[in-house]
Amino acid sequence: MAAAELGAAPGGGGCAPAGGGSVPVLFCFSVFARPSSVPHGAGYELLIQKFLSLYGDQIDMHRKFVVQLFAEEWSQYIDLPKGFLVNERCKVRLVPLQIQITTLGNLTPSSTVFFCCDMQERFRPAIKYFGDIISVGQRLLQGARLLGIPVIVTEQYPKGLGSTVQEIDLTGAKLVLPKTKFSMVLPEVEAALAEIPGVRSIVLFGVETHVCIQQTALELIGRGLEVHIVADATSSRSMMDRMFALERLARTGIIVTTSEAILLQLVADKEHPKFKEIQNLIKASAPESGLLSKV
Repeated sequence: MAAAELGAAPGGGGCAPAGGGSVPVLFCFSVFARPSSVPHGAGYELLIQKFLSLYGDQIDMHRKFVVQLFAEEWSQYIDLPKGFLVNERCKVRLVPLQIQITTLGNLTPSSTVFFCCDMQERFRPAIKYFGDIISVGQRLLQGARLLGIPVIVTEQYPKGLGSTVQEIDLTGAKLVLPKTKFSMVLPEVEAALAEIPGVRSIVLFGVETHVCIQQTALELIGRGLEVHIVADATSSRSMMDRMFALERLARTGIIVTTSEAILLQLVADKEHPKFKEIQNLIKASAPESGLLSKV
């Protein structure tokens, strides 16, 4: 059987007919094996549903999988035969392929939201290259205003850590929200995203890379959104923490990129009506620092 995404039924995988009782099945995934049962005559779709109910918290939804059946005549697992129906006691396993589904990483203004995370005054003396990421963050927010892209801003415990730095202009931001949770994915943020039709991609930047940025990114991809982290607008107190966080996030399928790449991808064409303004914005505000050498 060809590899398939979970929940997508290949041709010929039948569903269970009415009646007929149930059949015991051993469901295997990774190091786990759990006995359960399915209706007599269950096909691929019901097997996948059972795998998700048993192992949903362990399954990486960014991978493709094959379902295999243990064949006594071969004494090993074989790919689930086309049109297979469960008629007798059997053992099946879910096998993740080594190659992850790659995201294309395309960005369009109509399906993108910018997340500005905790760029606050009290972080100024502690965060490496903070002046540079402020400059790049402001460039990104100016670009968002030019292109009509919604912006969501959070501030971590502003009573103790201060408000967003004055250099960053929050004019027109859809939401500016205080928080104590490290992730930006708060109920208010989820409600704001639900109000924006067709959101597919989040452009994320701010501090700290290994804490709030990392936890936000992981929650967002867990909700099926594509995440672009802007490396030249993201930092931590420790360059080691920053480096390992970006490496870890890139391995999960999150896109680590730069502000210039983001802005030019969003305009996409020299003939875009905002191209000149975006180009001038890039030329006028490109800090040179050692930040990117630490990715």
